[in-house]
Amino acid sequence: MAIKERMSGNEAVAYAIRQVNPDVMPAFPITPSTEIPQMVSTYIANGEMDTEFIPVESEHSSMSAAIGAEAAGARSLTATSSAGLALMWEELLLAASNRMPLALTLVNRTLSGPININCDHSDGMGARDTGWIQIYAENNQEAYDNFIQAYPIAEDARVHLPIMVCQDGFITSHAVENIELLEDELVKDFVGEYEPEEYLLNPGKPIAVGPYSISNYAMEAKKNQEIALENSKEVILEVAEKFKKLSGRGFGLFEAYRTENADYIMLLMGSAAGTAKQAVDEMREQGKKVGVLKLRVFRPFPAKEIAEALKNCKAVAIMDRCESYNGNGGPLGSEVTAGLFRHKVMIEAVNYIYGLAGRDFTVSDAVHVFEELADAVENDKEVEQFQYIRLR
Repeated sequence: MAIKERMSGNEAVAYAIRQVNPDVMPAFPITPSTEIPQMVSTYIANGEMDTEFIPVESEHSSMSAAIGAEAAGARSLTATSSAGLALMWEELLLAASNRMPLALTLVNRTLSGPININCDHSDGMGARDTGWIQIYAENNQEAYDNFIQAYPIAEDARVHLPIMVCQDGFITSHAVENIELLEDELVKDFVGEYEPEEYLLNPGKPIAVGPYSISNYAMEAKKNQEIALENSKEVILEVAEKFKKLSGRGFGLFEAYRTENADYIMLLMGSAAGTAKQAVDEMREQGKKVGVLKLRVFRPFPAKEIAEALKNCKAVAIMDRCESYNGNGGPLGSEVTAGLFRHKVMIEAVNYIYGLAGRDFTVSDAVHVFEELADAVENDKEVEQFQYIRLR
């Protein structure tokens, strides 16, 4: 039976961690993710879980300790945001290349500078090419559900890669919403026990983890990572189907919201999807054919699936909460347009930068974007292909 509660996103993730009860959690505090290790340590102190909590001196050390624990055969995780993730940079690549299926709960916050602690996706996007699976949540319910699905995805023999479970800082992490929780035993049965095939503390099969790799072998290791990341698409969908049977809540690589017969679609990630859906509902009432494609899984990037979902619309607005400084759009804009081109879907695609460092994104902003798309297509007007929203 579902347990109905009211929780913030951080509370929901900490509650999921308690239910999963991983073996080791090293962590270092940073706003806005600090509450997660704080709440987990409280659960441990109260005897509600037996995870080994390691307070470390930096985020570099927390990821290093998580890798070490995982290599030793322990299910491990950590939590961070923004500059904390940046300080882990070296270790992120090692976790992926050493095929460590550990979890990181990332509360998205802008990378400085200028110094700011509010939400955008520059931290997660900065780590997009480190070899990690990345899953983004729209709301607190999804943050909870995504974490419960994290280990079954990462630990699958076809994958064996680390996974980031991302939620928007403050907007999701600190806002309290109604949520449905699963019973502890159901979560434990769903996630299962961690039984690694190879680990450092197995005297019957000694191995080396992270040795120097000469040129004869390093490139093949990278290719194997790429194959595993691509394999994870299938595993993500399989785990989602099992989770739906358990909870009644379905997930995919993305959510198509009212995109049937839509002429204009907005593609975005995270909490802003809720704002965009409200705009769609209002415009649909006026007879306008609009919809939202909310990307849940950014890595592995579902280019083929996105192209298939967009092929029948007239134009797409690709919304980036991050600037790439490449003069050609944000990370999502660059990858979506490349995917559309590769799969020969030739529709109008406009990339918008929004919400940097916590700048508001409103229903009226979303409506304006849809109207601009329609004006460009229906009146054959030129529209700037890469532009900012709400600049002062």
